[in-house]
Amino acid sequence: MSRAFTKESDAPEALPERTLSEHRNYVTASGLAQLRARATTVRNELQATQTRADAAVALVLARDLRWLDTRIAAAIVVNPAAQPPERVAFGAVVTVEDAAGATQRWQIVGEDEADASAGKVSWVSPLARALLDAQVGDEVTWRRPAGAQTLTVTHIEYPR
Repeated sequence: MSRAFTKESDAPEALPERTLSEHRNYVTASGLAQLRARATTVRNELQATQTRADAAVALVLARDLRWLDTRIAAAIVVNPAAQPPERVAFGAVVTVEDAAGATQRWQIVGEDEADASAGKVSWVSPLARALLDAQVGDEVTWRRPAGAQTLTVTHIEYPR
């Protein structure tokens, strides 16, 4: 039978769920606050979608809110004061120097709060994995697509 004159459903297509990380959801206190603020914003936007035209937007917002709520529920807040001050661990702000003498400063944070432009790298990134457990004076190898780079840890601090 021809479907030429049958009415298509007005319901928007279901969206695939956002992918959840396979790693534990370690976060800084600031990272958890950011997740909660984003969830509040999305929740408010979802409540504001009232019309049929907003149905597709509402599906995206509802999916994003489910993802945020799941990430918040799984969050494990790491207290920087509980970290070993002489070693690089989650939450550390690490200053490194490359072979040319250029310095960079990185904070090791949760996956959801990582922002390379702000100097924040995920604890599961290749850079963070190279730095974790290092001490001042240690040389680490950062394995990058552009090639391995040796970095020397020159300073470790933990935000208060």
